[in-house]
Amino acid sequence: MTSNAPARLALAIALAFSLAAQAEDKPAAAAKKPTMAEILAASGAADWRPLDPQNTLYLELASGRVVIELAPGYSPEHVANIKTLVKEAYYDGLAIVRSHDNYVVQWADPNDEKEGARPLGSAKANVAAEFTVPISDATPFTRLPDFDGYAPEVGFAQGMPAARDPKTNQTWLTHCYGALGVARGNDPTGGNGSSLYVIIGHAPRHLDRNIAVAGRVVQGMEQLSVLPRGTGPLGFYEKPEQHVPIRSIKLAADVPEAERSKLEVLRTDTPTFDAVIEARRNRKDDWYQVPAGHIELCNVLIPVRPIDAAKPAAAK
Repeated sequence: MTSNAPARLALAIALAFSLAAQAEDKPAAAAKKPTMAEILAASGAADWRPLDPQNTLYLELASGRVVIELAPGYSPEHVANIKTLVKEAYYDGLAIVRSHDNYVVQWADPNDEKEGARPLGSAKANVAAEFTVPISDATPFTRLPDFDGYAPEVGFAQGMPAARDPKTNQTWLTHCYGALGVARGNDPTGGNGSSLYVIIGHAPRHLDRNIAVAGRVVQGMEQLSVLPRGTGPLGFYEKPEQHVPIRSIKLAADVPEAERSKLEVLRTDTPTFDAVIEARRNRKDDWYQVPAGHIELCNVLIPVRPIDAAKPAAAK
């Protein structure tokens, strides 16, 4: 599924003016453009979607829960292997072993490649590289019209920042803040999900198409971004006492409903989302004096809120 970017942008701008006019009871031409917060406040139920419990992970740390949405359309084999590891409690009791400043937080078996390493159970030890996948119905795409230096086209796929190349018919998820990646060595098939990382710093887009991206964090990034930085090369912790224990990682579908994080994500295939992008591209609140007139893929926020909330969380 694709979209006509110019037409969607025109519709977004029209929606933005319409919302402003309604809010201020002025003619649309003279109305002040609404802010992102105002657009979200005026959004309808159809603009939001709940997380799929079958493709949502809960990473439980002593400091709290990290909610991760998986992207099976973009890395089906890796997601399947990760879910197998989760269901067999592979990650429970392991640790965050790396916190690289302005880069990634990574978790793994601290004894990996040593005696006493945890067995993978029925999960695969090697998974074919899924750095890109063919464009298909499983990879819906809403294009961002702004220029990008890393891909011919960028946009959003069911809430995930994505890119694609129509000439090669390939698409992939990008390394924006919060992206969940599958760590690997030099072997392209070595990323089996036993070690995963999350981007906590400036988007390292040079990693795109070199590592499988399996999803993104939708809530709880603060549990990862504030961890003490590793003292070793590449931010690895050098001593066992530096490791951050993982209590468990569970599939939301396997958690009692009363204990689930009830969240919904703004759909990225609606005029409301286009209006949000336009509000971020040309910010018109009282603080901004010079609108940028441009926005980068990784600077587009994808709002998330509790399902029962009357209003979305304040935009940042």
